[in-house]
Amino acid sequence: MTLTLPTPASPFRIGTRGSPLALAQAHETRSRLMTAFDLPQDAFEVVVIKVTGDAVQDRPLKEIGGKGLFTREIEDALLDGSIDIAVHSMKDMPVDQPAGLLLDTYLPREDVRDAFVTLDGLRLSDLAKGSVVGTSSLRRKSQILFRRPDLQIVEFRGNVQTRLRKLGEGVARATFLAMAGLNRLEMAEVPRTAIAPEDMLPAVAQGAIGIERRGSDSRAAEMLAAIHDGPTGDRLAAERAFLAALDGSCQTPIAGLATVSGGTLRLRGEILRTDGSECLSDDAEAPVEDGADLGRDMAARLLARAGAGFFDA
Repeated sequence: MTLTLPTPASPFRIGTRGSPLALAQAHETRSRLMTAFDLPQDAFEVVVIKVTGDAVQDRPLKEIGGKGLFTREIEDALLDGSIDIAVHSMKDMPVDQPAGLLLDTYLPREDVRDAFVTLDGLRLSDLAKGSVVGTSSLRRKSQILFRRPDLQIVEFRGNVQTRLRKLGEGVARATFLAMAGLNRLEMAEVPRTAIAPEDMLPAVAQGAIGIERRGSDSRAAEMLAAIHDGPTGDRLAAERAFLAALDGSCQTPIAGLATVSGGTLRLRGEILRTDGSECLSDDAEAPVEDGADLGRDMAARLLARAGAGFFDA
């Protein structure tokens, strides 16, 4: 069957959140599709969809529902046909998709590291005892408290621009952002120190863009296949299997990172008590094709070591 390409009169609709970073990711997706199929920009329409996670800024994510808050309304639009594909930050994605939707396309992964941000360029180790650090991530909060239990953590939500404004207002002395987001927004002027994964393991799928589609949409499947990055898919298969087996959500501090060298995949994972009092980690390798099994096995080992009530602290 011949692929029917979109036209300016009948554009391919790309659904996204409305933050500057989300729009940059949608525009990258559009640009790659334009190049792959030699299409003009107006053969695509970027559709901004307001999601609950962006609308509610005055409460922690765990109080209002977790990761689905950044995807639910976009997936509803995908299911009802209002959009053709949805572009997501993969670290925000639940491990299960609604019936009828598939998430099987990933763009080449950006920098996976966390960025430690202060307006005067300090490092985490430079902060004075009792300094206030702002973050909305339970993973980052737990990791910080594990390393620096003397620091104070405050809730810190919003896009990159909002968080920088809060630093300027003195709400916190420092915060964390993803290096990937800063790179995609070309914000080289933001003072930050990249934190090596050996020092602070990132969130599962950090730095990766995922594209979701309807399982029945063969045109979207064929178009997306042209821009899918296989190595990123291999890495995320292991990381997300690890997350799924741990029942990961915004209410559980989990970190994980897969890397590939030749035909071998290395997975590093960790779980933490929510108060940062304990961190359990694991590191293992397997053939790339066995990445998902490696992730599930690692999760099982960590859960066995943790015992009941580990995440309740």
